[in-house]
Order: sequence, then structure tokens, then C-alpha cells
Amino acid sequence: MVSDMQTKTDALGQDFILISKGSFLMGKEGGGSSPSEGPVQEVEIKRDYWFSTRPVTQSVWSAVMGSNPSKFYQGFESGLRPVERVSWLEASQFGDKLHEHLGEDGWHAKGTFRLPSEAEWEYAARAGTTSDWYCGDADHKIHQHIWNAGNSGAKTNIVGQKEANPWGLHDICGNVGEWCLDNWHPNHQALPLDGKPRVGGGDAGRRVHKGGSWFTESEATRCGARASALVDKCSDGIGLRVLWQEL
Repeated sequence: MVSDMQTKTDALGQDFILISKGSFLMGKEGGGSSPSEGPVQEVEIKRDYWFSTRPVTQSVWSAVMGSNPSKFYQGFESGLRPVERVSWLEASQFGDKLHEHLGEDGWHAKGTFRLPSEAEWEYAARAGTTSDWYCGDADHKIHQHIWNAGNSGAKTNIVGQKEANPWGLHDICGNVGEWCLDNWHPNHQALPLDGKPRVGGGDAGRRVHKGGSWFTESEATRCGARASALVDKCSDGIGLRVLWQEL
């Protein structure tokens, strides 16, 4: 759950919101879900974390990494769009690079930035709900919340234009998919029930990404939907969001 919508802002203007520890039902079975989404498991997130309210933008990525790999790099608004064409290998390095860029002064110095586990991502995306999307089960009602193939205009869009989920996260579903730490496993059998990433077993050459994107149909943007890509894959439909956690 969110603790009174507490927020922090870093020197690059990224807002982070406190996600408090708690339990939730992860995955989905039946009702058009993929076999990879089951069995449904009760997962307990055991530690609080601060999650970025928006995906990492092109301007932030450029400031930290010194380059912009994005396909949708055009016009004055491009810096406000999510970065994409970022591999998991690059995304997994971003947290350390962000910490270095911000320096050793300030609140961020007491913790670490990193990608979320799949469980941490889904817990935050669901925001206490059990429906297909955090805004309900009807896909014709998601368009005010989520960019997908039906409304994106065949491109990524400026982050934060759609309504946030109940915990204050914008674009957590749609716009771009978001890398997670976990190795790809074909289902939730033997899922860690403490919210930690699944970095043992499975296919270590592929990692999970969640949320769907600007070019996927609405089903792929459901909170429980899962996908994977090779660790060196760069796609104009995959970006990232980072969390900060106190050491």
C-alpha cells in the first residue's frame, strides 16, 4: 500500500512515491489469461520501497548515460517521452549510473536505485486492486489510463498524460513495457513468495518485462500479463522504471 502518498524528488526531477510493504495475489488464471500467469500466488512484499511515478524519460536517460537510443527521438517533446530501445543489460546498469550522477549528497545516498522484481512491479501496478487493470476489468474503459495500440497514434507519448493508478503511478501499464530483474520462467510455479526476484533457474538469457506498450493490444497491458525478451534485445516498446530502497 501507499503511505499517505509520501514522495521524494531527485535532482533530475524524477518523483518517487513510497510503496509500503504488504501482501497481494500475483497472477491470474482463466478469463483469457495466459498459462504463464498462473498459478495465482499470494506474495508478501516484505520491505518498503520508493517507486518512480513515471517511466525513465529520454532526457533523464541522456543526462545519466550520455546517449539516447530511442526510436521516437524527434521534436522538442522527445525528452518527455519514455526512453526505449534499451536492453536489459543497459537498464540493469542504470541504477548505479543514476546514483553516480546524483552524487553522494542527498536522500538518495542512503540507498540504492535498481530495477524492480516482477512481484514488486505487479504489486505497485495493481495498487490494491484484483481486477485485470487497476482501473477495472472492462478494456473499453482503460483508454483514459493506458496508451496502447488503440490510442497511441503508433508512437510513444509524453509520460504522465494519462490518469495515474490509485497509488500515483503514471504509465505503469502501456506506453512502454518495463524491464524487471527476474529470469524468465514459463509460469508462477515455485515463485518466491517474499517479493524477491527470480534470478535462479529459468532462462537467464531472457528477462521479464511488464506492462505492454504503445503497439500492443489492451490484453497485453493487464497488470498480470507477462512477457520476456533476450537480455541484449533493444525494442522500441521496452523501457524501464526504477525504484529506490534504503540500505
